[in-house]
Formats: sequence, C-alpha cells, structure tokens
Amino acid sequence: MRIVVMVSGSGTNLQAVLDAVRAGRIDVEIAAVGADKPCRGLERAEAAGITTFLVRPADHPDRTRWNRALQEAVAAHAPDRVLFAGFMRIVDAEFVEAFRGRIVNTHPSLLPSFPGAHAVRDALAHGVKVTGVTVHEVVADVDAGPILAQAAVPVQEEDTEAQLHERIKAAERQLLVDALGLLARSVPAR
Repeated sequence: MRIVVMVSGSGTNLQAVLDAVRAGRIDVEIAAVGADKPCRGLERAEAAGITTFLVRPADHPDRTRWNRALQEAVAAHAPDRVLFAGFMRIVDAEFVEAFRGRIVNTHPSLLPSFPGAHAVRDALAHGVKVTGVTVHEVVADVDAGPILAQAAVPVQEEDTEAQLHERIKAAERQLLVDALGLLARSVPAR
C-alpha cells in the first residue's frame, strides 16, 4: 500500500510507521511526507530518505487555494491512502472528496466521544474512567468519519492531562501501525 503521510509536529506517529515498515511488520511504502510548516516530522522523513514537501498556508492567498495546492502535492505521489499523522489542519470538503475513503486520521479519544482539539482535557473534565484512541476515515465533518479501529486507555485517578495524553499517544502509535497493516492487506497489488 502506497501512502502519503501528512505531519505538523514531532512526527512520533510517522516514526512508528517508519519503524514498522523497516522491520517488515507492515507492507507499506511511504511515497512522501508532507507538512503545513517546517517540523520535526519532516526531518524524520528526510533522515529516512523519504521525499518531503511543504505546503504552508501563509504561502497562499486564501484557504481554498492552500487546499488545492495541498491536494495537488498529495495527488502527485499517487497514494492508495493519505495518513494524517498529527496533521493539525482541517482540510476542505473538496480535498476530502478527492481522496474519498482513503484518508486515515487518529484522534485521542474513543470517538464519537470528545471530538475536537481538546479531547484529552474534555475526557478528564467529564470524569470518564476510560478513554482511548481512534483510527478513523476522514470525512468532511471533523472527527466524524467511519471508525477503523479503537483502543481503550484507562484514566488513572492522579492523571494530569499531559500524563494521560502520553499514555494515549503510546496506544495510538501501536493502533495506527496495526490499522495500517490491516488496510495494506486489503489493497490490490499494483
């Protein structure tokens, strides 16, 4: 399965995928890694010898043109799937439609509970005893796509937001690799 990975930050999810590919645990080819800003994730890709690209919103006159530039940059690598691995931008409906059924994202909660940017904080504020991580398909609505996989993470009494988020991130990396492995097995050979 050929993928383009989109990142915005440290690239720990990307690194988990790189490690799994290198170890032969998943049958995935990372065609390129793109970002919306210079970040550690791009550095990880470059260090692994993977093609990178940068499509910054500030380089475009408006969101629509940024979305089209990003769409073209991703499409240029002919991916079977597009992975948002800590990509902290919301893309428009036209971008989603261009890759319909092929964009994968992770979210730090058991969706549909706690969608949005503050899922871990929201889970703690609601006093849940279990939260987790979801790997889902991206649709035009935020954090609303079909669920591909989930893993539960218990909330401990003494958890801070940072502590809980770190445990969720550890579960997220494993779940993401497992989900990509399953998806790769369903892609017809080229």
